[in-house]
Amino acid sequence: MPTDMFVDPDHDPRADPPARAGERETLLGFLRFQRATLELKCGGLEAADLARRAVEPSGLSLLGLVRHLAEVECGWFRNVLAGQEAPPLFCSAAEPDGDFTGAVADPAVVAEAWRAWRTEVAFADRFVAQAPDLEVTGQDPWRGPISLRWVLVHMVEEYARHNGHADLLRELIDGAVGQ
Repeated sequence: MPTDMFVDPDHDPRADPPARAGERETLLGFLRFQRATLELKCGGLEAADLARRAVEPSGLSLLGLVRHLAEVECGWFRNVLAGQEAPPLFCSAAEPDGDFTGAVADPAVVAEAWRAWRTEVAFADRFVAQAPDLEVTGQDPWRGPISLRWVLVHMVEEYARHNGHADLLRELIDGAVGQ
């Protein structure tokens, strides 16, 4: 095994999605795996590394991804599916990319990003657990009625895409690759 891998495969903290389960359990398994992958890719880094930008002029950073994914979790589960009117966590009309532009090398900013992300993940997990089925529908301002099933599939895609970005960012920071 290369020495620059994140963790020894025998000690990987992530749980594989179930190979034989119902639809909800399978979707949640993949979403949990992707969420854990984000944490793994950000693990062991200081605020300066988490806030490090990919390349100019991009604002992409690992910390920005954590903040962005907290926004995404909040938007889909709180606002669309639960019908709440939760305000944006890091973005505003004046700063629509605040999730990325506000991702600065400050330990307090890092702590707040992880707190917000974990809060939104916990809300989403509770919402999904309490939903009677995957046909629960929310109102998306652009698409109209949208099902919990669609949101779960989209969230797996959203995390997987951004975890690809995280792979490249982490390799740029310290050369760690894989998983």
